[in-house]
Amino acid sequence: MTTSNLQVTLQRLTDKKDQLQKLRPLSTDYLKNLSEWFKVELTYNSNAIEGNTLNRRETALVIEKGVTVKGKTLTEHLEATNHAEAIDYVKDLAANTKQQDLTKQDVMNIHKLILQKIDDENAGKYRNVPVAIAGSDVELPDPLKVPELMEEFFTWLKSKSETHPVIVAADAHYKLVRIHPFVDGNGRTARLLMNLLLMQANYPITVIGNDKREDYINALEKAHMTGDLNDFYSLVIKAVDSSLDVYLGNKKPRGVKEERLLKIGELARVSDTPTSTIRFWTNEGLLKVAKTTDGGYRWFNESSLKTVEKIKELQARRLTLDEIKTEINKANLTS
Repeated sequence: MTTSNLQVTLQRLTDKKDQLQKLRPLSTDYLKNLSEWFKVELTYNSNAIEGNTLNRRETALVIEKGVTVKGKTLTEHLEATNHAEAIDYVKDLAANTKQQDLTKQDVMNIHKLILQKIDDENAGKYRNVPVAIAGSDVELPDPLKVPELMEEFFTWLKSKSETHPVIVAADAHYKLVRIHPFVDGNGRTARLLMNLLLMQANYPITVIGNDKREDYINALEKAHMTGDLNDFYSLVIKAVDSSLDVYLGNKKPRGVKEERLLKIGELARVSDTPTSTIRFWTNEGLLKVAKTTDGGYRWFNESSLKTVEKIKELQARRLTLDEIKTEINKANLTS
């Protein structure tokens, strides 16, 4: 990929991300479904790349229902629940920090969550033994050099505020696995770190699919051996682009239920509220229109029913219109 092609591609990602920002806040129910879907997708694929044999459906059952899958090991179950917990930690971190705030302890915490109850002795700790990548000629750093290399890594990360966030995230992933600071869990930690950096820059969770495992490993191997990251950049960019398309509605995620839209009259009927009142609340900004047809008909997300009920509750408490607006916005119910 030439430099000019790379810049064009990155600008396309930026444009899509900006387009997504304009659509926020997304409907609460749909966003929740999408978030749960991505948690399963990222957990399943990231673990599968490392050899976990739980399939997508089994991973969902373990994470969402706490089900024990017959014929699967305890470690495989723990890898699923640990990774899901690590995703929650990363999401919280992304919501409350910026790239320049990332610390050694943050990365240690991610790794600790991944290996908890599997290898507590090494969870959240740098390795003190030599390691090798199976089937690879790449020579990994001496364990004595790991602390210094990781300090250099964080110094590098804090200096990259002007670089495109997708490239920073990809580079951070590559650099972390190149150092291989942990006895185990380096790949999963690197993929979560990449997602943390992307989310901090307002990009959605990004999944490198297990179906791309060979391309992924070969791209990293090429980067390690030659310093050429173009193949790796291309793979990460495609994954980010795919996630953006899911959130923008250009690509339907398998199994995610799309929220039904209601006409203004249907919303009024279902909520037992006069249509004129629904129209007034909409004009006042209390209800957000999800879609307006060419003929001027307005449609609302199904979650608007919750907002209508909340408005009625606040009215019953004799709050003024301005006070109701404040409460609705505070509860993020304008939908």
